Amino acid sequence: MENSAKMEECKKIFQDEEASVVSKTELSININEIECSDGKDTDSVQESTPKKGKIEFQSDPEVKTASCGEGTPSNTRKLDNEIIPEKRAAAGDEESISRTRKLETDDPKDDTSSCGDGTPAKKRKLEGEDVPVKRKHLEEGHGSTVAAHYNELQEVGLEKRSQSRIFYLRNFNNWMKSVLIGEFLEKVRQKKKSDITVLDLGCGKGGDLLKWKKGRISKLVCTDIADVSIQQCQQRYADMKNHCRDHEYIFSAEFVTADSSKELLTNKFRDPEMSFDICSCQFVYHYSFETYEQADMMLRNACEKLCPGGYFIGTTPNSFELIKRLEASETESFGNEVYTVRFQKKGEYPLFGCKYDFNLEGVVDVPEFLVYFPLLIEMAKKYNMKLVYKKTFLEFYEEKIKNIENKVLLKRMQALEPYPANENSKLASGNLRDYEHAAKYMKNSQVRLPLGTLSKSEWEATSIYLVFAFEKLP
Repeated sequence: MENSAKMEECKKIFQDEEASVVSKTELSININEIECSDGKDTDSVQESTPKKGKIEFQSDPEVKTASCGEGTPSNTRKLDNEIIPEKRAAAGDEESISRTRKLETDDPKDDTSSCGDGTPAKKRKLEGEDVPVKRKHLEEGHGSTVAAHYNELQEVGLEKRSQSRIFYLRNFNNWMKSVLIGEFLEKVRQKKKSDITVLDLGCGKGGDLLKWKKGRISKLVCTDIADVSIQQCQQRYADMKNHCRDHEYIFSAEFVTADSSKELLTNKFRDPEMSFDICSCQFVYHYSFETYEQADMMLRNACEKLCPGGYFIGTTPNSFELIKRLEASETESFGNEVYTVRFQKKGEYPLFGCKYDFNLEGVVDVPEFLVYFPLLIEMAKKYNMKLVYKKTFLEFYEEKIKNIENKVLLKRMQALEPYPANENSKLASGNLRDYEHAAKYMKNSQVRLPLGTLSKSEWEATSIYLVFAFEKLP
């Protein structure tokens, strides 16, 4: 009865609410410097009030999606070519890429290096690429489907990993996470100098372990629904610890296998009274929006044990971008050679349980659920949380790339594809139309080569996401 009352309250909250999301359509990228173009084009999508527990979206006929994908309006990108001198960046500046989880790229378990800062990598230091085995049917339950999918991901060789069609996309997404995590670790340090504790909610195989190491946190708790992923995360941490030099610092860690949308995590912690300064939830939270109860439990696990002034940060699909693309499609699906999104039907988008199937080029193939963000904001108030930051991936990129350390980090993480390819390599996409924006700029401008870019297909895939941060109020 209590949950039913809360659900009805959620519905009433949004009967008169109207929100708008602004998404820019121009992006400038270069392998040495990334600079936004001068264009002033700004499009908005009116997010109208959900009635009777459903989300209703009003379409703007002039709206353009924030991507360069085929069939999607996009302004010309400017590719600048200023040389960035090699210099050491801030924490997390030297992250190579390892296994992938939920449209992200992960940090490596580098068995040849220490846990120290190191030097910029000259070659890709990669681990095996994840390849999904056949997905289990939904009848087994969504949680078990997700767990089975990630448990059954198989690793292949280094060479195949480096040849992945989405190698640069995954690196770019990992850069986004690195910048987000680094920024909010710094905000925490402004409030406390030591003993920083982090909850990694949906940690996967431990792709962010190196970020937390370089962020010099004190304690990390890693949780995930997939027990195989937790085992691999724990092994990666052990390897990282074993390769530390004498007296070199590394945080302590514990590992918990649990469905954070259905189980209370504090019951599984070694210290149930433990509190956190940051909860990081990267490319995971949308799995919980199957029901109100699951979304609320995930929020409780993320926020209830945060210290006052602590942060809940993450990345998740932008529901309004997804629906905008769906409504523009002639069918119930959209996408390109890199990703596909398939809904059951158009026109009805319930607040919870609005399922779609998401596939990312050989890496992700599981059902997901729309996260109506204004509803998430309201639900978070129950745990004394206030939204303090929210940007689309494009907006976040344009804002953060102005920082020189972030530019250097982008280059070191190989988050942009060199264009044109040199004589010893080939482009990630065999479709020349994927690079029309780069070719056009080269033709009309005097620039030093190579440029740095992502293919149009990759831009379209990554621009469905947003970053967010909530702060725990006193």
